[in-house]
Amino acid sequence: MPRALPAALAALTASALLAAGLTGCTATAADDPKTVTVYSADGLKGERGDGWYDRVFADFEKETGITVEYVEGGSGEMVQRALRERRNTQADVLVTLPPFIQQAGSKGLLQRYRPRGADQVAAADKAPDGTWTAVVKNYFGFVRNGKELPDPPTTWEDLLDPAYKDRLQYSTPGVAGDGTAVVVKALHDFGGRAQAMAYLKKLQANNVGPSSSTSKLAPKVDKGELLVANGDVQMNYAQARSMPHLDIWFPAREGGRPTTFALPYAAGLVADAPHSANGRKLLDFMLTAEAQRQATEIGGGFPARGDVTPAGEDAEALAKLMRGVDVFAPDWADIEKNLTSYVDDWKAATGS
Repeated sequence: MPRALPAALAALTASALLAAGLTGCTATAADDPKTVTVYSADGLKGERGDGWYDRVFADFEKETGITVEYVEGGSGEMVQRALRERRNTQADVLVTLPPFIQQAGSKGLLQRYRPRGADQVAAADKAPDGTWTAVVKNYFGFVRNGKELPDPPTTWEDLLDPAYKDRLQYSTPGVAGDGTAVVVKALHDFGGRAQAMAYLKKLQANNVGPSSSTSKLAPKVDKGELLVANGDVQMNYAQARSMPHLDIWFPAREGGRPTTFALPYAAGLVADAPHSANGRKLLDFMLTAEAQRQATEIGGGFPARGDVTPAGEDAEALAKLMRGVDVFAPDWADIEKNLTSYVDDWKAATGS
């Protein structure tokens, strides 16, 4: 036998191991051609299996035979995980909130793909270069315990009252999308960086402390462990179905009108995804008219597609909730570019 045969066999074995993903690690979902792995910010999956993701993923699996592997965390946390894995990519689809979806794009974590139906999504809710598209529209907000607060807060200034000491909490800016949104709203409402940080420094006297997950705060508010926390309309509206003391509200400046801004769940196809074809199919499925209608009736959010008009009690309740609230448009390009400095300023102001 030729002496080269053992070397050839060794090379063949090494190739097989590489193909199987078994060199130094166990097999993962990335090895299964009939899976798609989603890294997502929390909020769209129901705690009781009754969320928008639960329905959409089940319908997708039934229609395509492709199993959805789901990984959940804070918006910033998911981007950082994808960044750490970029030499051994595990995720196929990334779903996160602004400015983290823009951050993922600027770091080269996303590849271009315009899902079917994306032409019906407003320009402000998708990337100009086609790297991400909103799949569920949403708005930033706060929650309060309606049972324990017969005279509920309505302004930022109200939250400085000592009655809220250790009964108020917001998720961590730079880690959670909704936590970062606290800083974004404060920047707008107080008219600048210095003013916003001065307020958040005062608010820290009442703040319980950091939380990497916004979704874990609402149950504490409902039980009365907290009186006030940050959140977003979609997640909190869905949670309120099983949490009767949860009230959604939008802080105003004293003497002003309540404000909010769009904070959509935006999805993109991960660069070098192990199952790009499956990722494309899932993104297409999320933007079907049926899935978009379910964004309201099941998810408690708003369709990303402008040609899908929700109807029914949930749609009416959400429209009523948003009535009289001024919606402003953040400069996401500026926020993404300067996110680190904004978070550093928040840390310095609050001692976090």
